[in-house]
Amino acid sequence: MLSFVAQRVVKGVIVLLAIVVLNFFLIRLAPGDPAVVMAGEAGASDQVFVKQLREKFGLDKPLPEQLFIYVKGIATLDLGFSFRQQAPVAKLIAERLPATLLLTLSAFAISLALGVLFGSFAARFAGTFLDTGITIFALIFYAMPIFWVALMGILLFSVTVDWLPSFGYETVGANLTGFAHVVDVAKHLIMPATTLGLFFMATYTRMTRASMLEVMRLDFVKTARAKGLSDAVIQRRHVLRNALLPVVTLAGVHAGTLIGGAVITETVFAWPGIGRLMYDALLQRDYNLLLGVFVTCSVMVLIFNLITDLVYRLVDPRIEFAA
Repeated sequence: MLSFVAQRVVKGVIVLLAIVVLNFFLIRLAPGDPAVVMAGEAGASDQVFVKQLREKFGLDKPLPEQLFIYVKGIATLDLGFSFRQQAPVAKLIAERLPATLLLTLSAFAISLALGVLFGSFAARFAGTFLDTGITIFALIFYAMPIFWVALMGILLFSVTVDWLPSFGYETVGANLTGFAHVVDVAKHLIMPATTLGLFFMATYTRMTRASMLEVMRLDFVKTARAKGLSDAVIQRRHVLRNALLPVVTLAGVHAGTLIGGAVITETVFAWPGIGRLMYDALLQRDYNLLLGVFVTCSVMVLIFNLITDLVYRLVDPRIEFAA
């Protein structure tokens, strides 16, 4: 296993380097000059001031030289300096990353738990009204835009019944500590995590149902029935465990993309994560900050893919590690 992990880490570093180079040039192809944007917001649009800004932030150097400086910084864990926020990029991301991890991991747990649960019930009672109801429920949340679900959640649970706070990470000015602070953050987390999780829950429900129905037709399940095992035992010990591999594969892909895919949810609920930070950096043409967020998201994707490969062995011990 150690050899497998080491080989995957080396491959991950090569992939990360390719991503860094590709993102660097793609961002530079985007329209708009950050120096012009900053000069315009400062109320000075003359060419001399713009030139001074470009020299100050190294935007006047040739692209290959800018790329070399940036890659060299990445190699030393230096993500650069945000010329908009006037702070190191690593510091800005470190301040926002815990909130994003809390949101995305909570949404991931909700979506996976509900998806496997509903998919299992749908497969066990395939062809019944329960199966139809679960399928319709899953398709509704898969088809509805995330921002619309978020707004309806705010309208219902914050405005109408006033059960949950509508935005933010914690109550502003409350200065809560200890367990009271944990409860306050949890209340703010419920709606954004559930909103983000319901979309992916629909995918896991359909995947679990289809995979379990396929496993049910295999010979070892017929043998288990012939031995007199109850349907509940067969579903739990034989069918579900063997049907989880496709779900684990899909969950591994989603776990990484959730980190950078929570932009809409964080924007609607004013959640202070890196998704919102990335959106603001894009509008402000903050190249260094935007690239730093991309690198962070890429690292998260690679880590979750590695974890997924390791989970395969836990789900099915017959699988051997192979880089």
